[in-house]
Amino acid sequence: MKNKPIIWHRDDDSIVACTEKIKVMAENFAEIKQIAQDALEDGLLMEVNEAQIRDALHQMIDQLVNPYQKNN
Repeated sequence: MKNKPIIWHRDDDSIVACTEKIKVMAENFAEIKQIAQDALEDGLLMEVNEAQIRDALHQMIDQLVNPYQKNN
């Protein structure tokens, strides 16, 4: 089953329609998904608790920094 494509929005809620931008975002997310899947599978093979792996992945995403945000 394939996921529905994400409709990307700007801060003003307008839709990002540039085909190349959408393609880059899709490629980036596919890469991230594969790396996260690999990390999950490796952890499971090493007998790490699945919930702990997922929690660590969520924490990592929550710690990402926006370098373009003012007053960062």
